[in-house]
Amino acid sequence: MSATGSSGGEGARTHVQGRRRWIYRRWTLLMIGIVLANSGVASILTLLHAYQLYKRNDGVLPRSSTDCYSWPGDLLVVGIVANYAAVAADTFSSELGILSKSKPRLITSWNLREVPPGTNGGVTLHGLASGFLGSLVIVAASVALIPFCGPKVGGWGLNARNRFAFAMAIWGALGSVLDSLLGGWLQQSVVDTRTGRIVEGDGGKKVLISKGGPNSMHYKKRAEVRANVLNEGEGKDAILSQDTTNTQVEHELDQKMGGMDKYDAKRKWRKSSFGDEKPSRVVESGTIGVLDNNEVNFLMALTMSLGAMGVASWFWDVPFSSIFSA
Repeated sequence: MSATGSSGGEGARTHVQGRRRWIYRRWTLLMIGIVLANSGVASILTLLHAYQLYKRNDGVLPRSSTDCYSWPGDLLVVGIVANYAAVAADTFSSELGILSKSKPRLITSWNLREVPPGTNGGVTLHGLASGFLGSLVIVAASVALIPFCGPKVGGWGLNARNRFAFAMAIWGALGSVLDSLLGGWLQQSVVDTRTGRIVEGDGGKKVLISKGGPNSMHYKKRAEVRANVLNEGEGKDAILSQDTTNTQVEHELDQKMGGMDKYDAKRKWRKSSFGDEKPSRVVESGTIGVLDNNEVNFLMALTMSLGAMGVASWFWDVPFSSIFSA
């Protein structure tokens, strides 16, 4: 017997392989976005610091005499530690704070109202404590690995290191608070009214919702159909009472609107709703909604890094312009 193959199997396999490649590329881009959002600022500061060391040592690797972190400290090192402390605090706060038994409260609301878990801008005491823990872990590792110059060389004593570690841990924890503030204002959170849970897009992208109210396409379409129904029944309206007329019009209007498939994508008036025609998704926080999750994280990391460098510049009386000099 001779076997005669068909292209059907190969076609299906090609489709599956194409689907896998698409998913792989999508997740790769997503991971790249997350890495850049959390480490982009620190990476730039690290490269600038490496260039500083290169110029400081006449184009060679750092010599032993300059291979330590002197007092007053290098502002770039402060910015790097602040970046990673802040993003670690934000990560710990988000991943561990959601385990809190108490409902989060929206930090951007005047009355700190309760919101569903996962809402941008929602905070709990458990989450804030977790954020401080995350910041402390990064700062402790940094202090252990940074080659501080001894008191005889550069002036870093044990007390100075402890003060530096404590200040940076607090600063990193404040990064998670800033991220909540930025998220509560600038990143939209959408809640599913049927389940009470937050709906998120891939990579923190915005979730599409329908616009309710008199300006929505649904209401405009309903008003148009209602006008047609009234025009058709203008003659009999004269002999019927107002209540009876309204009842008949609404009944006929529901029949005409019900005859249109509201799940048909070609029907532009349709909206995401259920049963009583109320929206199934509503905005819980972040009505401005101009940033996604990665953009909020990047803005937070940039603010905390530059802010820490600014405070250190003032405290140590080191010009901020020193970050561009050898």
